[in-house]
Amino acid sequence: MSEYWLISAPGDKTCQQTFDTMNNLTSKQNNLCNNYKFHIPDLKVGTLDQLVGLSDDLGKLDTYVEQITRKVAAYLGEVLEDQRDKLHENLLANNTDLSIYLMRFQWDMAKYPIKQSLRNIADIISKQIGQIDGDLKTKATAYNNLKGNLQNLEKKQTGSLLTRNLADLVKKDHFILDSEYLTTLLVIVPKIHCQEWIANYEKITDMIVPRSSTLITQDNDYCLYNVTLFKKVVEEFKLHAREKKFIVRDFVYNEEELTAGKNEITKLITDKKKQFGPLVRWLKVNFSEAFCALIHVKALRVFVESVLRYGLPVNFQAILIQPHKKSIKRLRECLNQLYGHLDGSSAGAQASGIDNVDIPGLGMGHAEYYPYVSYKINVDMIDSGKM
Repeated sequence: MSEYWLISAPGDKTCQQTFDTMNNLTSKQNNLCNNYKFHIPDLKVGTLDQLVGLSDDLGKLDTYVEQITRKVAAYLGEVLEDQRDKLHENLLANNTDLSIYLMRFQWDMAKYPIKQSLRNIADIISKQIGQIDGDLKTKATAYNNLKGNLQNLEKKQTGSLLTRNLADLVKKDHFILDSEYLTTLLVIVPKIHCQEWIANYEKITDMIVPRSSTLITQDNDYCLYNVTLFKKVVEEFKLHAREKKFIVRDFVYNEEELTAGKNEITKLITDKKKQFGPLVRWLKVNFSEAFCALIHVKALRVFVESVLRYGLPVNFQAILIQPHKKSIKRLRECLNQLYGHLDGSSAGAQASGIDNVDIPGLGMGHAEYYPYVSYKINVDMIDSGKM
């Protein structure tokens, strides 16, 4: 399962004892989950008022950081295109699998100094993620524009003769060039009308050069012909041709422009290849940054809620639980049995099946409430499921 629960329970005589009691009941006796100690360092507590205000703000920060982490993951999937099946192996935290990072979580003292106040640490994370979000928008816009321009040019190289670029289909000898009076047009003729074209094109207007039309190419539905006529009747020819369902494509044979067009697509392909590697590296690095920040936010939330729930001095054990898929309900019942005494009202609510209790000042909003501190973490960052 990609879902984990990060819980905390008040310390017994020692925090090790708290972990052992919980682990014996849920894992060893009933085999409902795997449990790991989750190390949260000695953070600065501050005042109760500060903790209450911070609790709500951390809830919002949690949502924001998760959103940006998933956004980076999703965009990496987009950029990988036909290598999208390699997305999972590119979504790492500190060069390791997300589950392993979570199970072996160590607070990053360099990025988030514990001598700072809790509010300052939250602000550091918020600014860091805001920077990633801003940079992602800039990089994605530039790359998407390049990709869009390339796709538009590539579309013109394929598709129906009605819309595709004709430059790579025609040759110089299909045209009368540098004539004062004559010009050559390219005409798209539906296949069902090709015989009619051959029989009647010379009669569409006066001043058409006899036997000047040849079949250049065809696709499933249309044929491409050229025809030479006097410049003075071009507009009249277009009008009468359209009446007969013959479509004149606007096209001027210019070797320099045709070469420039081919060079443009080559340049865009080269530019895209040049940008691909650095962009993928940036996305991998910043996914890791965002995911690690997210788990630090979860740690902050557990710390703040545990102090608000269990009081001072700080004495609780944070535990990472990996529930077994079919044991979720039984695991919650087991935890309730173990910790229900911590909050009589919540135990009653759980017993009656009421999960959504708003606890003023605890920053839980309308989330599920349990007598112990509990947050869900989903390490599947490709899945649309929420954490």
